[in-house]
This record gives sequence, structure tokens and C-alpha cells, in this order.
Amino acid sequence: MEEIEVPTEGLHEQINEKAEEAFEKKEMKWILFVAISTALMAVFAAIGGLMAGHYSDDAMIQQIKASDQWAFYQAKGIKADIRAIKPEAFPMSTPIDSLKKEQAVIMEKAKADEEESEADLEKHSILARSVTLLQISIAISAIAIITQKKFLWIAGIVLAAGGLFSFFHALL
Repeated sequence: MEEIEVPTEGLHEQINEKAEEAFEKKEMKWILFVAISTALMAVFAAIGGLMAGHYSDDAMIQQIKASDQWAFYQAKGIKADIRAIKPEAFPMSTPIDSLKKEQAVIMEKAKADEEESEADLEKHSILARSVTLLQISIAISAIAIITQKKFLWIAGIVLAAGGLFSFFHALL
């Protein structure tokens, strides 16, 4: 699966320009806080995107392992069925009950791989939501600077808090 991209380069430039202008004019110091908070949002969004990609890849690998185990399980079952139908063709081979026991072990491994895949996919989903909330909060913060509306920045902070909650929830 693909890594989640966080396209914030243009926003950072605009935010930095506005923050520098406000700092030079010594007015609206809150814009400096917007710039700093937005940079932090971008950092967490980038880390979240990287981690979401990692968990997505791990989920796919675990699912492939589970599929391999299920194929092995089926092969053991087919082998046992063939031996049951025509035992004289396999005079010195493994007994059928031994194959069935091996099948049970293989099934448990396949189920464990599937569970691990599902857990990794769940973490991916949580991190993807986190990145989305952080990206939206970055955009709202940029709009807050451009329009000089403090309430928009506060809304961005609230969304960022939701994104950070999801980010740390995925790590637990």
C-alpha cells in the first residue's frame, strides 16, 4: 500500500511569511503561535503518515503469510484425502492422523497471521484518520493567518487535538 503524503510545503511558506510580517510589525503575536503550532501539526502528520504506511505494509505481509499457511493447510488435507482413498500408493508415508494434526497446527498459525494483519490494518486506519485531521488543522491554521481570524486557529487546534488523540491511540 502507498504511504500517505502530507502536501504542506506551500502552506508552510505562507505561514512563515505571515508570521514574519506580524513579528516585524509587532502586532498580532498570536500569529507566531499559529506558525509554531502548525509546524508541530505538520511534524505529527508526517510521522503519522510514515507510520500508517508501515502498518499498511505489515498488514499486507501478514495477510500474505496467512494465505500461504492456508494453502499449506489445504495441501495437507488433499494429501490426507488421497492417502485415505488409495493407501496402497503410499506404503511408507506419514499416517493420515498425523497429517490431520499437522493441519491443526497450520490452521492456528494461519489464524494468528490473520489476526496480526487485522490489528496492523486497524492501526493503519487510526493513523490515517489522525493524518487527515492534522492536515485539515494545518489548512485551517493557514486560513486563520491569511484571514487573521483567531477563532479559525482555535478550531484548527481542536482538530489537531483530535488528530493527536488518534495518533497516540494507534501507538497503544
